[in-house]
Amino acid sequence: MTPAAYPFTAIVGQPELKLALLLASVDWRLSVLLKGDRGSGKSTAARALAGILPANAPFVNLPIGATEDRLLGGLDITRALAGEAILKCGLIDEAHGGVLYIDEVNLLADPLTDALLDVASSGRHYIERDGLSAAAEARFVLLGSMNIEEGALRPQLLDRFALALDVSAPLAVEERASIAAARLRFDSDPVGFCAAFETEQQQLRETIVMARSLAADISVDSGALREIASAVTDAGVRSLRADLAALRAAVARAALNGRKEILTEDIESVMPLVLHHRTRRDTPHPLDPQASREKPPDRLQCENAEASSGAQDRIFLPQPQQAPELRARIAEAKLRGRSAQLSEKAAAVSFPQGKSAETGALDVVVSLKQAFRNTGAAALHADHLAFREPLATSGIRFIFVVDSSGSHAAQQRMRAVKGAAAALLESSLDRKDEVAVISFRGPKAEIVLEPCRDVEAALRALEFLPTGGRTPLAHALELAQSLVTSAALLILLTDGRGNVPLSNGDPWKDALNAAERLHCPSVLIDSSLDSSTTNATNALASAMQARWIRLDELSGETLLSIVRPL
Repeated sequence: MTPAAYPFTAIVGQPELKLALLLASVDWRLSVLLKGDRGSGKSTAARALAGILPANAPFVNLPIGATEDRLLGGLDITRALAGEAILKCGLIDEAHGGVLYIDEVNLLADPLTDALLDVASSGRHYIERDGLSAAAEARFVLLGSMNIEEGALRPQLLDRFALALDVSAPLAVEERASIAAARLRFDSDPVGFCAAFETEQQQLRETIVMARSLAADISVDSGALREIASAVTDAGVRSLRADLAALRAAVARAALNGRKEILTEDIESVMPLVLHHRTRRDTPHPLDPQASREKPPDRLQCENAEASSGAQDRIFLPQPQQAPELRARIAEAKLRGRSAQLSEKAAAVSFPQGKSAETGALDVVVSLKQAFRNTGAAALHADHLAFREPLATSGIRFIFVVDSSGSHAAQQRMRAVKGAAAALLESSLDRKDEVAVISFRGPKAEIVLEPCRDVEAALRALEFLPTGGRTPLAHALELAQSLVTSAALLILLTDGRGNVPLSNGDPWKDALNAAERLHCPSVLIDSSLDSSTTNATNALASAMQARWIRLDELSGETLLSIVRPL
């Protein structure tokens, strides 16, 4: 028996979340991305949506480790072993008419995400697998949820979601108490709790049915189109998907309110959902380029600038440099123990005994080759089957922590620091990796680039880092800890002259304590002008358990052992 889902009408608060899901219930093309912390109610709301869709709509939860065959459909192995070539349905087909939900969508393998979003936007599923082909309708509400601390989606994939919003748990005491009390009642008696809200649920279902019918008759005038286009372009968004998403969402909202025309209030209500994930928030604004041409101060001026919080900021452009790759090369022994006839590119493994054949991703070509090699006939048997390796789901999060304080105010030194960081970034990242940039100067550190896969944004963030002020090293390390994941690499570029405490204590002791709390592979690049701070940076590297290296020696070093293969 399927357990009861939490009623949509019983959800307390979260008006923006409810609006996004209701819009999607009217127009299935309005896919929704929910971003937020764990325990903020994303999954509960997603499951509740299926309960207000008409005609017993299915709710399909896509596991992160799903194979292509499980998602898209593929050869029915059991029938194939009996000599009958038949395609079996995948989760996409099962979700038709309902909801397909992906929790932690940012961890889903990129090829699966690409294929899924194509189907979700077209409403048609075309499958070409193992020499067979089929097509079917696949109209479902696509919901994705993610915790930004576990990685970000590629910008191209973000744009494919029509709507997005941040979901956060309320901070008001009364509201939190109300949510907890309702959940306790649901857990103790799910059937009774759902029955208490069934009248409201049914009314909402009827509203959605009427809105779907009404939406087809809503005419869109040129004024509404121009208003949408103006709002999108004013936000600096180029993708035309934003205009289409805003139009469809405005139509859905008007229909939910029983109107046959779009009003300005419809557009204004949906526009934050449309622009939320499309507006660039990570691009630093270049300061006056004249600042980069200032005469570099001498060393005494550097020391004075360090102690002065009111020192004028300067922009020093990066100096081109060479740097080694930080990523360890993946071992080439993946296929060790397999048949010598399988090439490294085949990436297929023999079917483990006792594992259900229905859950694998069959490699038909390799299986037939093995059958022919062993029996002399191209007839499939269970002991000849080979299956593809699971797709990699995520890469490494590179966290660059850059000292841009007054102690680095010497023009040539700061240019070298920026150039080294940019070179490491360009030599090490691949398409699955993320990069974040933290700058520390003045009274505190700040995240100037949230974790993303946009290398160009990271390079811009590094290029336009202003320099000047004191050195809040401890705060920078504390902030870096908040970005550490299970697959993170921290690169700290500093001369170790921390002089801003976390409270009223010793700034250097605070920095060492913060360093000891970092639990991820790390590299400390000593960027001092001479060896005067070597003891300090070595102590800091020891506390971080980091690889220590001088900036001037970086180009000749090999750092491939820093990151374990993922």
